[in-house]
Amino acid sequence: MGTRLYVGNLPYSVDSDGLRELFMQHGDVVSAEVIADRDTGRSKGFGFVEMGNEDAAKAAIAALNGKDHQGRVLTVNEARPREERSSGGRGGGYGGGRGGDRGDRGRGDRGGRR
Repeated sequence: MGTRLYVGNLPYSVDSDGLRELFMQHGDVVSAEVIADRDTGRSKGFGFVEMGNEDAAKAAIAALNGKDHQGRVLTVNEARPREERSSGGRGGGYGGGRGGDRGDRGRGDRGGRR
């Protein structure tokens, strides 16, 4: 088990300092970062915390996963390696906007043949 944790379903009011404070109760926190939207700077509602050791990481998961924090039920688990997350992103990106574009063009063509 690694010491880097994923923290999901964070209240949008929580910043990186607040995230650090939440996890400090369970051991040494090496780093804490709430992920923000590049354009707006607004929290995306998730972040990452690196704990000082595996015991602290396990303690934080046990104490915080599924617990209410400011009205939101937190998801806390071991962060997956970057390569796994990026491949999942490619799969999730497939179709979405492109599929809609194709459908719009198709309807426009049919409308023109009447």
